[in-house]
Amino acid sequence: MAIKRDYIRPLDLKQGRIDMNHGAGGRASMQLIEEIFSRAFDNEFLRQGNDGAALPAPPPGHTLVMSTDGHVISPLFFPGGDIGCLAVHGTVNDVAMMGAVPMYLAASFIIEEGFPLADLKRIVDSMAAAAQQAGVAVVTGDTKVVEQGKGDGVFITTTGLGALPAGRRIGGAWAQAGDAVIVSGPIGEHGVAVLSQRESLEFETAVISDTAALHGQVAQLLAAVPEGTVHTLRDPTRGGLATTLNEIARQSGVGMLLQEASIPVLPQVDAACELLGLDPLYLANEGKLVAVVAPEAAPAALAALRAHPLGAQAAVIGEVVADEHRFVQMKTRFGGRRVVDWLSGEPLPRIC
Repeated sequence: MAIKRDYIRPLDLKQGRIDMNHGAGGRASMQLIEEIFSRAFDNEFLRQGNDGAALPAPPPGHTLVMSTDGHVISPLFFPGGDIGCLAVHGTVNDVAMMGAVPMYLAASFIIEEGFPLADLKRIVDSMAAAAQQAGVAVVTGDTKVVEQGKGDGVFITTTGLGALPAGRRIGGAWAQAGDAVIVSGPIGEHGVAVLSQRESLEFETAVISDTAALHGQVAQLLAAVPEGTVHTLRDPTRGGLATTLNEIARQSGVGMLLQEASIPVLPQVDAACELLGLDPLYLANEGKLVAVVAPEAAPAALAALRAHPLGAQAAVIGEVVADEHRFVQMKTRFGGRRVVDWLSGEPLPRIC
């Protein structure tokens, strides 16, 4: 006699909500994984169905680069993106800033009880689209559910693996006096976009987040200059350009001298910052990079960045200088000079 299996009603992706059963590890959990996560992220490694993924080794001579990033942004959806694509871009970019080629992602979701399934699907689909566009596979993951009131919708942690070619050495400790400091485009867009959504602010010209995967731009940059002339790459996310440059100065034991007039800022971002009393130097970016390159390679590096769709407004914004105090200073538009210091706190919390 055949055993009749219980009929499982499909998830209600329009009106349904997350409940505690979705995180209990039973049938409801499996259904959530199969109907939302596995369907969106489908690939040969995820289909292994294990608690981890068995992955091919990197090409001969390469080493592995690994990075992990937690995403707690509020609101979850903002002009130009959402927490899903941001979770992919953030970790892909962290791997790329090491000079590595991103290959795989793992994703962990912490979801609050009562969260709409429609919003979860929207986030996961956005994440899957971003991963596909970036050419990386989400190969394993985890899902947990917390009681209502003990989370804030969805938190996502992504871990990335990439392959670093033999002999490539790029990092925060390698900036040298005389190096050129280049930024790949206008700063502050992500911070203003999220703030405008969070506070329901309207500006004459909409500000859209710059969230994007940068590894293609990095590859184009590295191909255009001699190996070893790109000393440092960094994406200026939380704390913005100012914090990133202070981090590099501290790691490398150098100072920096910036030219305020050379730092690209969109007029609408500048106007929003003036209205809100913010400094664009300290606002988060999610689709820009800072490159510290040897002076002889600066023209080719700048041309390579500008030739990429994400870098049309790339600019040399200053130089690395010898300074035992590791100060980042800036020549202002008015001919003066000021220290671009660390912030004591984050002006816009929950920004990524």
